Amino acid sequence: MSKDPSRAFLKDVKRVIIKVGTAVVTRSDGRLALGRVGALCEQVKELNSQGLEVILVTSGAVGVGRQRLRYRRLVNSSFADLQKPQLELDGKACAAVGQNGLMALYDVLFSQLDVTSSQLLVTDNDFKDSDFRMQLTETVNSLLNLRVVPVFNENDAVSTRRAPYEDSSGIFWDNDSLAALLALELKADLLVLLSDVEGLYSGPPGEPKSKLIHTYIKEKHYEKITFGDKSRVGRGGMTAKVKAAVYAASAGTPVVITSGYSLDGVIKVLQGERVGTLFHQDAHLWASSKEISAREMAIAARDCSRRLQTLSSEERRKILLGIADALEANEALIKVENDADVIAAQQAGYEKSLVSRLTLRPGKIASLAKNIRKLADMEEPIGQVLKRTELADGLILEKTSSSLGVLLIVFESRPDALVQIASLAVRSGNGLLLKGGKEATRSNAVLHKVITAAIPESVGSKLIGLVTSRDEIPDLLKLDDVIDLVIPRGSNKLVSQIKESTKIPVLGHADGICHVYVDKSANMDVAKSIVLDAKIDYPAACNAMETLLVHKHLTQTGGLNELIQELKVEGVTIYGGPRASALLDLPQISSFHHEYNSLACTVEIVDDVFAAIDHIHRHGSAHTECIIAEDCEIAETFLHQVDSAAVFHNASTRFCDGARFGLGAEVGISTGRIHARGPVGVEGLLTTRWILRGSGQVVDGDKRVVYTHKELPLHA
Repeated sequence: MSKDPSRAFLKDVKRVIIKVGTAVVTRSDGRLALGRVGALCEQVKELNSQGLEVILVTSGAVGVGRQRLRYRRLVNSSFADLQKPQLELDGKACAAVGQNGLMALYDVLFSQLDVTSSQLLVTDNDFKDSDFRMQLTETVNSLLNLRVVPVFNENDAVSTRRAPYEDSSGIFWDNDSLAALLALELKADLLVLLSDVEGLYSGPPGEPKSKLIHTYIKEKHYEKITFGDKSRVGRGGMTAKVKAAVYAASAGTPVVITSGYSLDGVIKVLQGERVGTLFHQDAHLWASSKEISAREMAIAARDCSRRLQTLSSEERRKILLGIADALEANEALIKVENDADVIAAQQAGYEKSLVSRLTLRPGKIASLAKNIRKLADMEEPIGQVLKRTELADGLILEKTSSSLGVLLIVFESRPDALVQIASLAVRSGNGLLLKGGKEATRSNAVLHKVITAAIPESVGSKLIGLVTSRDEIPDLLKLDDVIDLVIPRGSNKLVSQIKESTKIPVLGHADGICHVYVDKSANMDVAKSIVLDAKIDYPAACNAMETLLVHKHLTQTGGLNELIQELKVEGVTIYGGPRASALLDLPQISSFHHEYNSLACTVEIVDDVFAAIDHIHRHGSAHTECIIAEDCEIAETFLHQVDSAAVFHNASTRFCDGARFGLGAEVGISTGRIHARGPVGVEGLLTTRWILRGSGQVVDGDKRVVYTHKELPLHA
């Protein structure tokens, strides 16, 4: 979870009030939720030990009392009594019974944690007395100075309200408003309201389109929020919490509404993490821009993409040619910004493999421009008729290619990826949101500026949005109603985190553990050439060789030693699997599933092609594999049985690339099996639509339709 800069003030909090609702304190059957209450007490203990002053306001007494009294009534009733209508239990009696049990639980739990707690029961009428308020402040301050945790609750048993859950008049009207009142009376730095949901949503939390509001802005959200049902047990649910939060925040005490079901929710709030919903009197000044920008950026990209799709093929082609020209015209400026990123990365001590991916080498811009022009001259991808069928007389169905919609690409290090992805988005008619790594900030910014300046106003420069803050990524990953595909390009950790954080389909690969298998039938000159190229041409690339598998026969002919010697001459560090390390005295690796991204690789000896295939399936990442062999039967076995995105015979793994495949460019290489696999070019960024042309036909139970289902030529 990322830190939110707008919550930086939380590190200075000294006094916090935590209000825990009935839905958190009790389970659905009315019994105490011991696990949740225990987790809350542990968090209070941790905060207390850090020197914070913690005050609890707890609900739940009436619910606990009602459950106990129902049980007592059941035990004391005859069978005949149970057949009669059961009167509702008196709320004040429930409060009196429940308060005792609730406080006993807090006392036991806090005692186990070596924390002392105290009980303070108050009523609305108490606060009408100024002397009471003064004495209350003195008492609480005295308790806090002794490191005692005050636990407040409204004394519903003797309250003059008509009924605990009905009367909302007075200075406070429930424990949410009591917490807000105490926050002001006791000069708290923060009020945390714990609920049974993550925070305040734009609608009922169970509805698919409801979104968590990270920062509440009255001017923006007051009229637009639709509240769900009232709490199953408490007085007012989220409506009451928002009312109390607005009251406290407007008076100067920040409030966060968050889930009480989380084991460390309060701790995360005080660490400044972006959890729950923040209420702050200055929120309208600084909190709205980020929250608005993520969704608005995605919607703007979608709107622009729809305008792009209405252009003719030639008009889209001219946009790509304009982008290629703009890149070449601004090459000097791009180099200045990229050099600055490279120097900063080196000074920051980044790994050489990352600095290598970050660097735009001489000729790179020219190469990118050339590939964009090649992409522009490719066959029009949008609106192609893929299948044409006569369903019935005069009823023609067409399956056509169409744009996906809006793509979110999150990538690390490589600024050239931005150019490739942007050009593919334009060719395929898709909107695009890009988030590059911070190490390439200046390179990405200048490339984005150059590319969007070449997009005509009739489409709009917002077709391609550049996300500049890492804090916006969590919001973007929640926009499954606007963003259609996420493509992460980077480390295993990055890809895994994104897959775990979104409901949007994710396309990509987490590892590039590519294998080269040298069979006993291999031409050793060919083998040396391919192995060296696969490892040293660009060691940081995902299609570089990471594991060299060698047939056991080559240990006897000297072929294995020759390959290792060639690699060492080029500065490659060699590690061995169990068999290779034992035979050649190489450092043994702990795992075959390792991506070096540098001048290093693993070598292992295998018995035959089937052992090589088994090794790849057990330890590989289904990216790119190669066999070097002159025996065509062995080669065909490898090509057909290895289950990876790309499998080569007598060719370097470095050929697995969108541009080299003739795709013009690629957004990445997918090791998944759904939608696209291998280098993903324009075709992988398309989906299909069905277009049906009729002349007034209706189904009507299929009485008057004679289906022919006849395949037709693609072009009428």
